[in-house]
Amino acid sequence: MADVPGSSRAPGGRDGRRTASLIFRVAGIYGIVVLLPQYLLELGIGPPLPGPLTRPEHFYGFIGVALAFQFVFLVIATDPVRYRLLMLCGVLEKLSFGVPVILLYAAGRVGGDVLAFGLIDLLLGAVFLNAYRDMRDFAEGAGAARRVEAA
Repeated sequence: MADVPGSSRAPGGRDGRRTASLIFRVAGIYGIVVLLPQYLLELGIGPPLPGPLTRPEHFYGFIGVALAFQFVFLVIATDPVRYRLLMLCGVLEKLSFGVPVILLYAAGRVGGDVLAFGLIDLLLGAVFLNAYRDMRDFAEGAGAARRVEAA
């Protein structure tokens, strides 16, 4: 059977939407679980930080913005076709942590544990980009349908 745009077997079809929704839902929940406890690190409740924070606003700002973005992923999960363009922002969010972590690791400035989280972010960024591409056919079909309805 040939793949027809919008059919359940086409990349942008129903199964593709479900997959994209699942990807962003899991990524959002994972991010909340990983990031939320980091608010406790500076207080000495969690594992010790390598040194004293000299700029706590950078630490809390990073955690806050990253945590807020996890809720963006949960919004994307509600309607991956509608929020398709936000997926590119998600890719950028993942690259903005993953790439610097690789460079910092290569320079000996972060350990393997941080590298592991950076690599997870890069993997999620690639999966987000793939979901963006998978939604293209469906998004174009939905846009054409809206143009016909408006005419």
